Amino acid sequence: MFTLHYPKLFHKLVSIDDAVRLVLEKIDLKPIGVEEVSISEALYRVLARDIYSPIDHPPFDRSEVDGYAVKSIHIASSTEINPSRLKITGVVKPGDTGGGLNCEDGAVRVSTGAIIPSGCDSVVMEEYTELEGDIVVVYRPSAPGENISTCGSDVSAGDFILPAGTMLRHEHVAILAGLGISRVLVYRKPRIAIYSTGDELVEPGKPLVLGRVYDVNGYLIEGFLRELGAIVEYKGVLPDDYKVLRDKIEESLEQYDVVFTSGGTSAGELDLVYRVFEDVGEIIVHGLKSKPGKPTVIATSRGKLLVGLPGFPLSCYMILVRVVKPLIARLTGLKYVEERVWVKLPFKVRKHVGKTWLIPSILVESERGLTAYPVTLNSGSIYGIAFSDGFVELSEELDIVEENTTVPFYAFTERARSRGLTIIGSNDPLLEYMLVKTGLVYKSRLLNTGSTGGWIAVARGEADIAPTHLLDEETGLYNKPFLDKYGLRGKALLIRGYDRLIGFIVKPGNPKGIKGFEDFFRGDVRIVNRTRGSGVRVYIDINLKKIALDRSIPIDRVNALISGYTYEVKTHTAVAHAVKTGKADVGVAVGYVAELYGLDFIPLTWEEYDFLVPRSRMDKLEVREFIEKLRDLRVSEFKFAKYYRVPANIGSPRD
Repeated sequence: MFTLHYPKLFHKLVSIDDAVRLVLEKIDLKPIGVEEVSISEALYRVLARDIYSPIDHPPFDRSEVDGYAVKSIHIASSTEINPSRLKITGVVKPGDTGGGLNCEDGAVRVSTGAIIPSGCDSVVMEEYTELEGDIVVVYRPSAPGENISTCGSDVSAGDFILPAGTMLRHEHVAILAGLGISRVLVYRKPRIAIYSTGDELVEPGKPLVLGRVYDVNGYLIEGFLRELGAIVEYKGVLPDDYKVLRDKIEESLEQYDVVFTSGGTSAGELDLVYRVFEDVGEIIVHGLKSKPGKPTVIATSRGKLLVGLPGFPLSCYMILVRVVKPLIARLTGLKYVEERVWVKLPFKVRKHVGKTWLIPSILVESERGLTAYPVTLNSGSIYGIAFSDGFVELSEELDIVEENTTVPFYAFTERARSRGLTIIGSNDPLLEYMLVKTGLVYKSRLLNTGSTGGWIAVARGEADIAPTHLLDEETGLYNKPFLDKYGLRGKALLIRGYDRLIGFIVKPGNPKGIKGFEDFFRGDVRIVNRTRGSGVRVYIDINLKKIALDRSIPIDRVNALISGYTYEVKTHTAVAHAVKTGKADVGVAVGYVAELYGLDFIPLTWEEYDFLVPRSRMDKLEVREFIEKLRDLRVSEFKFAKYYRVPANIGSPRD
């Protein structure tokens, strides 16, 4: 005879965020260890250590085209009517060292990817030349640096490449290979077992009879957890039988690090999962103050995690995103970034106070930003799994949510995720350190275009933040005068950053006796310059212009009088590399690169390194977080702290 048992009640209902917090307070979730693997085995593994570039890329100055390496001044007057004629002094193919060849007495034929011989500062494309025996006829000039990729222009030695916690994809493996990194440290994968429960469930592929449904959650959970970097085994459907369920869970606790179930987590007669969890371990959470997702149960046994998810697929999916991901990411070592964006609701929603509502939605672009249109309110939906971008979360204290209210949205898929924080402008190691230290690196894109590029990006609406250290020649002030020069007064704010010390980078002992910019005009000194638009380049040009005026030297003659003036590199480390390898005697950069490369540093000035922010982005969550982290910056913890200083008003708008 069938006997009814009095059902147990839910334990105390908790909010979604409190559920995660309670679990983390109870059990120390962290990777189970590390191991070294080859990059061919590293796909979808999680990095256990930050990656910095061991080399420059390209590792030498190389040609971007097939053509002729020349000294640009030798063909400066070339035209179709009056071409230049240069003797071909040699040929360099990819892989050749180019030893002994130079452009002092003619041209060197080079292939795409070949090293640029000594003294050559440009490559004229083959299409603009003709051969006459051992003479190349050149029909157009080429500018200094044209068709040449300089050493380190792509990646400089010591550059930060990937942070620990990154799941390696094919593009990451490719850059590791290109930098000569053959093996990496990754976190060991936790082993997870999954069971679906319920007499109504049928394995896909088997006949479906009335009253039964195909199992969805087993496969949903399996795929979701594998994408987080775990070893996952879906072990099938279990019946609503206490003994069978308990035996299987206890067996799995011996073999796996985590055990998942779906279904049977409520407080009804046939809901057995929470009973088993309570009998084999300790319940941490049983019941969430959310709709759907209330019947979620989490426990611990033998130091391992037990997770019981709701049986309805869409409900299960949303709890995977909001509760499970931040827990399991800690076990796999994957850096968890809350995939939350702010969106507007297109119409009024009425709900009950006391429960958080999760509403699957599709994102639509509008003039007012992103709008979320609900797909379904049915937590048993499988359509909503594939065709929702994610879900809106309406907090428990709300009862009426008015039309156009801004609410948080959590993404299911990459196509719906916020681009996070877009930072375009000057590069700086302390900025990179701050992003890594605070975790902002995981939701930021950092594009090093130089200060001028950052101002342009803000003016065009492409950047959230533009790091800048532009010196104005007329006023002698950093950054502020450019608000007017770029027409951004009233449209953007300058947020006070920090100061950094720049100076001359020279070989140990300063063998050329560099004391000031006057020495750049000496015939025995070769410099390495920064790219146009960078803050350091502006500073260099202002100082050289002053000397030229004092000596009555025409400004347009400066580049011809200074050896290496047209040798431009993108980064501070590339400046140091050029000096270290003898390509230049001196360059201007932040002081830390001298220490990094074992070179000498001659201080020049403290730059003001600020952050330009469009006023329209000041309310963006990631921008606000960036400014808060900037105000809390502890420079003393940075390895190269002596080259930086923090003003009292850091993080505040400049007048």
